[in-house]
Amino acid sequence: MINNLSVFALIPARGGSRRIPKKNIRKLAGKPLVCYSIEEAKKSRYIDRLILSSDDAEIVSIAQENGCDAPFIRPQKFAGDDVTDFPVFVHALKWLEEHESYIPDIVVQLRPTSPLRTADQIDAAIELLARHSEADSVRTVAEPEQSPYKMYRIGNAGYLEPLLQPEGEEEPFNLPNAKLPKAYKHVGYVDVMWRSTIMEKGQMTGKKVLPLFLEEAYSGINTQQDWEYYEFLIEKKRKKN
Repeated sequence: MINNLSVFALIPARGGSRRIPKKNIRKLAGKPLVCYSIEEAKKSRYIDRLILSSDDAEIVSIAQENGCDAPFIRPQKFAGDDVTDFPVFVHALKWLEEHESYIPDIVVQLRPTSPLRTADQIDAAIELLARHSEADSVRTVAEPEQSPYKMYRIGNAGYLEPLLQPEGEEEPFNLPNAKLPKAYKHVGYVDVMWRSTIMEKGQMTGKKVLPLFLEEAYSGINTQQDWEYYEFLIEKKRKKN
């Protein structure tokens, strides 16, 4: 709880991972991937309730063994490759209200594919939203490896065109980064939103999205190459500590 506001955190972890089978419970540097998120969430100073939403009984079992509640099995209609986060969160919030009369003020999304997030980052995102009742949500962002102003799209005639073009600049892709507008990528470490953003506005983020800047952050684990890189980063961090 923060400022008398209840805080609920959800770890969405479905079973059907195509590129990395059983990704969410595969051992990353000796530990099931989902456990990294569980451990840091349990260290948070503000999270009152932590649950896992999954369609997979094995993922549920491992989460429960590691101290994370999983009071339901996610329906298959909310577990396909093309299902967005929104119906998953609506289902969880409705289930908790109907079965436990639990209606949180703040909702935290913790993707298991970001195992380097820390409890301090979780709490910083919660604090930021709690200070701004006029905002809809908070998202963690970082500077991208390459500016989108140096990227292209293919036009109707088959020629490359600038993806983004600052006013008065014909060739933004030839400009030094210092002269280009700042751009940020969503890294998905922590997303925090008001329950009302989801249940009343019908959106995961809304229109008023506050940024929590992370100086060092990595995109989530989606490929085997990502997996191997994260193992390297985690082992490097362990040796440093």
